[in-house]
Amino acid sequence: MKKTLVLAALALAGSLAQAQSFPNKPILWVVPYTGGGITDNVTRMVTQKMQASLGQTIVVENKPGANSIIGADLVAKAPPDGYSIVTVIAAHAANATLYQGKLPFDAVKSFVPFSLPAIAPLIMTVNNNFPAKDAKELIAYAKANPNKLNYASSGNGSLQHVSTELLNQMAGIQITHVPYKGTGPAMTDLLGGNVDMTITTPPPLMGHIAAGKLRPLVVTSKSRLESLKDVPSAPEAGYPDLDVSSWFAMYAPAGTPKPVIDKLTTEIEKIMKTDAFRKKAEELGAEAKYMNPQQLDQYQKAELQRWGKVIKSANIHAE
Repeated sequence: MKKTLVLAALALAGSLAQAQSFPNKPILWVVPYTGGGITDNVTRMVTQKMQASLGQTIVVENKPGANSIIGADLVAKAPPDGYSIVTVIAAHAANATLYQGKLPFDAVKSFVPFSLPAIAPLIMTVNNNFPAKDAKELIAYAKANPNKLNYASSGNGSLQHVSTELLNQMAGIQITHVPYKGTGPAMTDLLGGNVDMTITTPPPLMGHIAAGKLRPLVVTSKSRLESLKDVPSAPEAGYPDLDVSSWFAMYAPAGTPKPVIDKLTTEIEKIMKTDAFRKKAEELGAEAKYMNPQQLDQYQKAELQRWGKVIKSANIHAE
């Protein structure tokens, strides 16, 4: 018994010492998507400030591929010492069901979710040739013209995909999925009138909306977006359960010492509570919304369950 207590005390002392000296070398922060997107931007907003407060370099590395699986796997298999971090979004929760039994890691057990600094609602948007002026008209049109409408996404199992399938299930309609290899080509065809609509994050849409090239119908959040005050929220449109956000969560490998996690969490909380961070998040169409490790763990589990149900009900399969 005494030996066990001594070993536990030594482990705790070692863990505390590790946290006190952390970080003493550069941190690798993986973004499992291409550069320039909202996940990349939010990550860099956090890490640029953290470098100064921690006094150590943070290297942000974009590792896109396989709907974020490649980048997440890199961190899942890294040493659990706080020097390898990944930013995941809702696709991570969808992947647990979409690739069930095929993932090279466990979506929950392989990671420690430690901080969520921001979320971004999606915008239901149609091309200018589409007759509907609001969500009710779109749904009425879809019911009157079954299987004639289509929507663009950045790929099978993407947040755009599962979110629109959620709309299909809630409204009792069937809008046909047209997957693309990324948001860029999806936007090109939406602007060209080759597809009718999309539901996606604000950054790729805002410039086109401002220029009058695309028409926003609904913001998928409980309240209106500050940068799109004229666009109704999901509850205002009559679909309060269409509360869908792209969330940006920070994960470390499972087994990372709690004092190290606490240090990272504390630094992120300080950053996201500043006016500068809130303003930058707003410019991206996001909202500074802090979650600590316990809150994020519960949120993650709820998202896993939610998207699992949608994927199974819509019979969505991985490409």
